[in-house]
Amino acid sequence: MAFWLMIIVLLVGSAALLVVPAMRYGKQNSAASRDALNKAFYQERLGELEQDEELGVIAERSELVKELQQNLLNDIPGQQAQPAQPINRWALLPGVVVLVVVAVGFYLKTGGLSQVMAWHQVESQMPELRERVADERAKPLSMEEIARLGLGLRTSLQNDDRNINDWMMLGRVGMAMNNATTATQAFARAYRLDPNNIDVRLAYAEVLTRSNDPQDNKQATEMLRKMVAEDHTNLRVLSLLAFNAFEQEDYQQAIGAWQVMLKLLPADDQRVEVIKRSIEQAKVQAGEETVKLSVNVTLSPQAEKALAPQGMLIVSVTDGTSPVPIAVKQLPVSRFPMVFSLDDSNAMMPERLLSALQQVKVRVRLSQDNLTTPQAGEWFGESGLQAFSGKEQVSVQIDKQVP
Repeated sequence: MAFWLMIIVLLVGSAALLVVPAMRYGKQNSAASRDALNKAFYQERLGELEQDEELGVIAERSELVKELQQNLLNDIPGQQAQPAQPINRWALLPGVVVLVVVAVGFYLKTGGLSQVMAWHQVESQMPELRERVADERAKPLSMEEIARLGLGLRTSLQNDDRNINDWMMLGRVGMAMNNATTATQAFARAYRLDPNNIDVRLAYAEVLTRSNDPQDNKQATEMLRKMVAEDHTNLRVLSLLAFNAFEQEDYQQAIGAWQVMLKLLPADDQRVEVIKRSIEQAKVQAGEETVKLSVNVTLSPQAEKALAPQGMLIVSVTDGTSPVPIAVKQLPVSRFPMVFSLDDSNAMMPERLLSALQQVKVRVRLSQDNLTTPQAGEWFGESGLQAFSGKEQVSVQIDKQVP
């Protein structure tokens, strides 16, 4: 309402600049004419001559009066100019209408009115969205509703930037939308506001663990080790520490964290078998460090322009003969060039391992919707077929589009 009132005031002011001068024209035209001014000057000058004669300043007053009369006659124009007719005030109405129409039209075209209306609609939906997030039995939010929730949270945080719960919720929205930047910044802000809150610390450590930046991974490791030192019975901390160590190929630390979890969990807990399989996989990884395919991915200038930050990098390795992948890996899009490795843990089937291949061909695709099936318009790249002995590095440039 305040915005529209301001618009109305500005339009009225602009119209006044057009109308007021015309309204004042009649008053100004009724002012003293040239003849009236000359007559007034003549009378004033006669009075001055009389005073000068009384004081004895002049002697030939009659000659001066004749000269003054002659000057007055010379100043009278030969033809009387026709007085200008004032503009009809109603003639200005079309100009005012055009001014209003053009101003409102430009605003509707370039002012983002539809976006503003959608924003206000999101604000009105925020109480319902918050309730559904808090209610475990409620219907899960769709991706569009999650995006609306994120917009509403950013709006709320503009007014109250010290609301830790909203920063945490915005971080979870960023993770759900696969927006690492939003998630990291939101959790980092919550951590600065309350660095001793265990839930905040865990959430921030998790998003740092999932980052492709080694510095973020290192910071997550330091945070998790400190939390374990404070409480070595917290299963959530131990689980995240094990995952963090495994991703950084620190298999001994991952195995140690999982073994501590086995001692804390009841024997009939469903997580026990999963942890045991993870320990076995870490032991295998620790003993097979020489069997690894390193991949270096770069982008062409055209693919870099179309890069979506929320996309996924889908990597598949074949033997060059069959199109069925031997190993597959998915990574969130990060800084390019990206360097990563694949091994037997990425195999599609236990009987078809990467270490058994003699030659490899690598295909890398940028997926915006995280689907395994290629979609039209998606960018991809392929390497040539090359020999593989367990230590090679393959370079792939993403420079083609799926037709």
